[in-house]
Amino acid sequence: MTFDNPFEGKEIWFGVGSQDLYGEETLRQVAAQSVGIVDALNASGAIPVRLVLKTTLKSSDAVKRFMVEATASEACIGVITWMHTFSPAKMWIRGLEALGKPLLQLNTQHHLEIPWQSIDMDFMNLNQAAHGDREFGYIVTRLGIPRKIVVGHYTDPDVAARIGTWARACAGWDASNSMKVMRWGDNMRNVAVTEGDKTEAERVFGASVNTWAVNELVTFVDDVKDDQIEALIKEYRESYDIAPELLADRREELVTAAREEAGMVNMMKAYGATAATDNFEDLGTLSQLPGVGPQRFPEAYGWGFSAEGDWKTAVLVRIGAVMGYGLEGGASLMEDYSYNFVPGHEMNMGSHMLEVSPAVGTIGRPTLEIHPLGIGGKADPVRLVFTAAPKRDAVVVSMSDVRERFRLLMNVVDVVEPEGSLENLPCARALWKPRPTLKTSAECWLRAGGSHHTCMTTSVGREAWEDFARIAGVELAVIDEHTEPREFERDLEISEMVHRLDNRH
Repeated sequence: MTFDNPFEGKEIWFGVGSQDLYGEETLRQVAAQSVGIVDALNASGAIPVRLVLKTTLKSSDAVKRFMVEATASEACIGVITWMHTFSPAKMWIRGLEALGKPLLQLNTQHHLEIPWQSIDMDFMNLNQAAHGDREFGYIVTRLGIPRKIVVGHYTDPDVAARIGTWARACAGWDASNSMKVMRWGDNMRNVAVTEGDKTEAERVFGASVNTWAVNELVTFVDDVKDDQIEALIKEYRESYDIAPELLADRREELVTAAREEAGMVNMMKAYGATAATDNFEDLGTLSQLPGVGPQRFPEAYGWGFSAEGDWKTAVLVRIGAVMGYGLEGGASLMEDYSYNFVPGHEMNMGSHMLEVSPAVGTIGRPTLEIHPLGIGGKADPVRLVFTAAPKRDAVVVSMSDVRERFRLLMNVVDVVEPEGSLENLPCARALWKPRPTLKTSAECWLRAGGSHHTCMTTSVGREAWEDFARIAGVELAVIDEHTEPREFERDLEISEMVHRLDNRH
């Protein structure tokens, strides 16, 4: 099963700036060349959302109407602007101030090469994007409006790829703003990082986070029909290697796990939720702490999930799943568990009791197994056991409350194979080498107050999360191969000052 395409029915509006100064013939050429550029970008295969070219914008009223309509459109998830000719920037002020969708400034032009022998003033009047885009860039910067900037010829694959990455971030932002997070019970007692300001989260990210009684979930579980259970077990058999006892003398426990997954899914669909959390300290009369069901949420349904009531990580997993739709890999809850400090082999092991998702990619087929669990006081839970597949340029991202605001923190990592069998570890796990080194990564992560729960994405990497953070207007601190602890600490201090001085938020 794969989840519904989050890009279907979505659009990115493409607005081309010019003015009436150049005459009708020039404006006809502007329109024709704009069609060619948008058609080429749509045909590139790198942009998952359809670009929709709008009428050339030549006046302040037209710009404002374009921006207001884009903001009001449920289909439109972002706006690209390009100045084909010189478009006086004062005519963009009212429209930009009214824009409520993510913005990308494309700095391109129709011709690839300057026509050295034939260039004349007619050509210059028509093809002056380098001129017009700088005028536009000035006013956007003066207005303090965040945007992504992509520079290069529209036929350059890198240009389409970067637009495509931003489009994925726009889809993540759209999903965030329509997200309902279903919390079954509260968060784990006495844990700091799972606490948070849910009201501020709705203001900043658009995600509505609320609690439902576990006993209501129990009623949904009890109401699951046998045919839905058998359909899930059939899906399990097709996707995973199942421990023999779960198909024999312990089959009833497999049925219970499938029943719990079906009940969770039915309840989330009934309330329109796209992310969820549970908590082993608050299970009501559920028979098992849910394992295989939540593990399947990101890959099978495109939903976010996190354990122990950590709604912030559930939000990130949903965003990561949407941004990475259609790409190899996916998104999952991850938790830092143990270090390998052997010189030359330093790495981090992430895992969790039950809930790490195979969406991130696996070495071989996951195994559906049943083992005891020493916490929660319930029956042995059924869970998927696997090791995450190697992947360069993966990321782990956390969301932390930093007093009155949120901070996103990201570490670029390389997922690697374990150096042993891990045959006695009855849960899903991933091994990664954090950049630049384990010691520097851990020191900077601690310095920034990053959570021990993270969202790992192996489908989208650094750029998509940077685009998302810019759209959301939230700090993103990055640990990568260039990070040095003293500079990182100074950057955090500067970011703190910028936040306190920025009255937009």
